[in-house]
Amino acid sequence: MTKNIEPMDKLHFTPIKPRSVSEQVFEQLRDLIFRGKLKPGEKIPPERELAAAFGVSRPSVKAAISKLVNMGIVVQRQGQGTTIRSTESRYLENPLREVLEGESVSIFDLLEVRSGLEVNAVGLAAERATNEDVQDLETCLQDMLSKVEKGQMGSEEDVAFHMCIAFATKNSAQIYLMKNFYDLLFHGIRESRIYLYEAGNLGTMNQQHAEILQAIRNRNPGEAQKCMENHIRFVMRACQNSIHAHQQENGSSEKTALESV
Repeated sequence: MTKNIEPMDKLHFTPIKPRSVSEQVFEQLRDLIFRGKLKPGEKIPPERELAAAFGVSRPSVKAAISKLVNMGIVVQRQGQGTTIRSTESRYLENPLREVLEGESVSIFDLLEVRSGLEVNAVGLAAERATNEDVQDLETCLQDMLSKVEKGQMGSEEDVAFHMCIAFATKNSAQIYLMKNFYDLLFHGIRESRIYLYEAGNLGTMNQQHAEILQAIRNRNPGEAQKCMENHIRFVMRACQNSIHAHQQENGSSEKTALESV
């Protein structure tokens, strides 16, 4: 027996609102930052220039920038314009930091999730990447190498590299997932690069990123997936070895301390 539909006056519908112009401006600016095209420390162009470039009003640009400020992605200073904050500084102030650094989410949990997301993604990227996508990846890789050569970690450049792969898939669901995975991605990459730095393995990481890029450049999905899978497995093994070494060191230190009592 078919049930009668509720009378219209008893159903609560929410009016459909079109996406605001400021939201679209916000998303474009945020995506440029995530892809590393707008880098930490750089200033966002003035509102007047952005309004002209987007073909929108200045109030729409102002609202978009205010949202970036509220999310901690950029900082505004009187008379100095709007500057992009480093991922590191944003992470340190992120309320999720305590959860991310707690035992509830381990680096191995994150690497397993990344394997599921990124092995498939890099195959799509190898099929669909535009010349601009490849250039973006090349820029991220060069920036990463430059940071490592200077004795720095290159974590932000590493994150940007993997975000560029997501954008190169041209798959809206993949891009959406990676955008919302961004803070977790940064946490995992930051922690793993610390372990790899201590073990002197950042050079190997650089080579692996270069191999992933080459497979995308060659339009070889199978090779790209193989390179990404090898990369993530290497990181996982290196982190396991480093953590095990730390545990052994701590155990030896505790034993020595006890023997001296």
